[in-house]
Amino acid sequence: MSYGLRQTRRFARAYKKLHDNVAGDVDAAAEAVAADPTLGERKKGDLAALRVYKFRSQNQLYLLGYTVDDTVRLVYLEAVGQHENFYRDLKRS
Repeated sequence: MSYGLRQTRRFARAYKKLHDNVAGDVDAAAEAVAADPTLGERKKGDLAALRVYKFRSQNQLYLLGYTVDDTVRLVYLEAVGQHENFYRDLKRS
């Protein structure tokens, strides 16, 4: 049984700006994460609660940041973007 998906405001704003081809790949990545939330790599330090799933789209490396709430079986999509400055931007907010 897969987990439900919820978007944060930061994720929704970034997703809205993506090209349609990339948005389709993000949708596929989100479904993969919902099916198995342990796919992503757990981060350390300031971002210890975050997991990051890496995938390629249009020959670019994209990262999907998410957190998991096992009690209600939800995956919260926190952020999506290219690798460049991804972690810096997450730490700022």
